[in-house]
Amino acid sequence: MRQRQRGAQWYNSAMIAYDPTNPLIVQADRTLLLDTRHPRAAEARAAIAPFAELEKSPAAMHTYRVTPLSLWSAAAAGLAADTIVARIASFARNPLPPELAAELRELAGRWGRLQLVGHPEALWLTADSPALLEALLTDPSITQLLAPGGSPGEPLAVAPAARGPLKQALAALGWPVEDLAGYAEGEAFAIGLREQTTQVRDYQRAAAAAFYEAGTARGGSGVVVLPPGAGKTLVGLVAIALVGQSTLVLTTNRTSVNQWRREILARTDARPEQVAEYTGAHKGIAPITIATYQMLTYRPGGGAGFPHLRLFDARAWGLVIYDEVHALPAPVFRATAAIQARRRLGLTATLVREDGREADVFSLIGPKKYELPWRELERRGWIAPATCVEVRVALPDAERLAYATAEPRDMYRIAAENPRKLALLHTIMRRHPGAPTLVIGQYLAQLRAVATSLGAPLVSGSMPQPARDQLFEAFRRGELPALVISKVGNFALDLPDAELLIQVSGTFGSRQEEAQRLGRVLRPKPGGRAAYFYTLVSRDTREIDFAHNRQLFLAEQGYDYQIAEADSL
Repeated sequence: MRQRQRGAQWYNSAMIAYDPTNPLIVQADRTLLLDTRHPRAAEARAAIAPFAELEKSPAAMHTYRVTPLSLWSAAAAGLAADTIVARIASFARNPLPPELAAELRELAGRWGRLQLVGHPEALWLTADSPALLEALLTDPSITQLLAPGGSPGEPLAVAPAARGPLKQALAALGWPVEDLAGYAEGEAFAIGLREQTTQVRDYQRAAAAAFYEAGTARGGSGVVVLPPGAGKTLVGLVAIALVGQSTLVLTTNRTSVNQWRREILARTDARPEQVAEYTGAHKGIAPITIATYQMLTYRPGGGAGFPHLRLFDARAWGLVIYDEVHALPAPVFRATAAIQARRRLGLTATLVREDGREADVFSLIGPKKYELPWRELERRGWIAPATCVEVRVALPDAERLAYATAEPRDMYRIAAENPRKLALLHTIMRRHPGAPTLVIGQYLAQLRAVATSLGAPLVSGSMPQPARDQLFEAFRRGELPALVISKVGNFALDLPDAELLIQVSGTFGSRQEEAQRLGRVLRPKPGGRAAYFYTLVSRDTREIDFAHNRQLFLAEQGYDYQIAEADSL
């Protein structure tokens, strides 16, 4: 029977339906175009998000791309290749190109074909076919990481020290490795959660369980992705309790170190002497030790190495937690490659890395084990609903001339420091009277002017940590209605009452920074009040393009940016 509204094609002996009224246009190069005006657009976005990455987000048509890494992550999380193809087909308005369906199945199906398994003297790299192993032996980047000897078609011996580099090298060749070699046992350290002060949400417990997988070799390494304000620290504490061994926690800054220590002592039965800080001020080592990435990557003059990376070997750690794993610096990647026998948990709001090293996170920390969409947590009331607004304001005549004749890098700074943003800032704050407010930006001269105009403190990297902590505590108590914050506010800032965030400038097109900054206001508000996130950009400048790129990750999560002109406020 002829049907106007629905068609079908036979590919790989399976019927794949399509509907020409659907929201998704499917292209053979693994590009998916989502019609955002379609009534089923949000449903389609949620369906493809686990295996597709947003590349462009003009108002009407969003461009997603399915990459090998996104497919492997989805497969590692249990999403079958046939399910991926079926999800695309269920929202497709055109027939799936037959080569695309085959390619998706082939790429997603690579996960699990190569496995690392334990052996008393060495590890073994196994494959589901001898031919695959033989093909890998033709590549020098692989053979140099294998132990000598072995018979054709048999599992390949791998020295334990090559465990991490081999996984990196194979991923670079398009072959992910499922690491089932297990873990060395660390020093026993049993802790329990304090039930009277700790309510573990269902998704937090599920995230920790997905990481641990009941202590089997399939668990123990991987990444949990949850939005800021969703309680990733508590996921880490549940994981520590599940593993029951000494733990090294690595995080972004001293503020975060303080927050981890505060949470551990408040929510577990660990005693103060069992929780140490390894920072510039204190070099303690205890069953639970908390350090910063900056400390580990400190390098004295004279061409010396990184002396504090020895912390990885200072104790028999049973678990290493990488907080804000998307910010992991290169030296810590290298150190992590050498400790693949330790359990490793990454925590982050976004796996986006501006340096393109997502594959190294996948290989060395582990695949994504758990993710919950931001909008789903909002629907359940665990994070605040947020309104995102981009406000465009013209440059004054003098700055327009300077902008037009500037070098490309200076052009962005001129646009970012547009002096008209100051008056606009006051206008926005008048629209939200009484809202606890954070103003955040990139350039200190601009932030000093903002702080002076508002009569608010400026928190920057040069401020001593105790002074920062006092200001943050005063803001929490409601004694300070506003804080002006530099880039130190991008990570691990526990200010749950913040309701209004105004971004006056940012780091070029950083998607991860945009996500982190919105996260500063996502903790639930009394009475279910919404959060507001304003980005101020200079009209007719490169700042518009950078702002658009910054918004990609949040658009992928379902956040829409309203566009407003300064004159309309």
